[in-house]
Amino acid sequence: MTKINKAVILAAGRGTRMRELTAELPKPMIEVRGKPVLQYIVEGLRNAGIGDMLLVVGYRADAVRKFFGDGSRYKVTIQYATQTVQDGTGRVVDLARDFVGNRRFILAYGDILVDPANYEPLVDLPDDVEAMLTVTRGEDVSKGGAVFVDDEMRVVDLREKPKPGEPTSPWYNAGLYAFHSSIFHFITKLKPSPRGEYELTDAVRDLAYSSKKVKALELTGAWADVRDPEILARLNSQL
Repeated sequence: MTKINKAVILAAGRGTRMRELTAELPKPMIEVRGKPVLQYIVEGLRNAGIGDMLLVVGYRADAVRKFFGDGSRYKVTIQYATQTVQDGTGRVVDLARDFVGNRRFILAYGDILVDPANYEPLVDLPDDVEAMLTVTRGEDVSKGGAVFVDDEMRVVDLREKPKPGEPTSPWYNAGLYAFHSSIFHFITKLKPSPRGEYELTDAVRDLAYSSKKVKALELTGAWADVRDPEILARLNSQL
C-alpha cells in the first residue's frame, strides 16, 4: 500500500454568512488565532506526508494565490484551478480530474478545521477501500450530511440535509475525504439536486450503492466548520 501524496482543497467560496468579514477575503482565508484556516489545512496535510496540492479558488482568488504562491514557502507544491460557476461541490471536484489522473487523493473543504492527527489514516487509505469519508457526532445533520453506516462503519447511505420525518443518523459528514480516482466516474453522472446543485455527496452515495467499499472514519479531537461569525469568535476565544 502506497501513501497518498495528492490533496485537493476547495477554497472558492465567499461564505456569505460571514458578512463583512469576507468582503475582501474568501472564507478559507479568514484567520483563526492569527492564521488563515487554509494555512492550518495545508500544514496539516503536509505534515501527514502530502506534498502535491491543488487549491480550487474562485471568489477573491488573488488573496489565496498571493498568500500561498507555488507552495515552496510551505515545502509543498501548489497548483490552482478556478471555479467560475458556483454550481455545487460535485462540479468543483471535477476540476481536479487532470491534477489527480488515476491516483488516489485527499479532498478537504477549505473552511473546516480538524485535529491534524486525522489526516494520517486518510493518507493510508487501504487498497480495498474505494473511498473514506470522515464523520463526527453531535452536529445537527439537518444542516449538513447524515451518514448511515453498518456495524463495520461501511457507508450504506448518505442524505444531504434530511428534513423532519426523514431517516436520520447520529453521524455527520465532516467534510474530509480520501478517494480513488473512480469517484470521477460517478461525478460525471451527477444530476442537479433539489437545490439545483451538483452535490459531491450524491456521487459518494452512488459509489456506496455500487459494489465498491466506502468506509466512514470517526474524527478524533476538535472539529469545526468555520461557517459564521459566532463560530469564528468561539474559536478565537479558545487561546
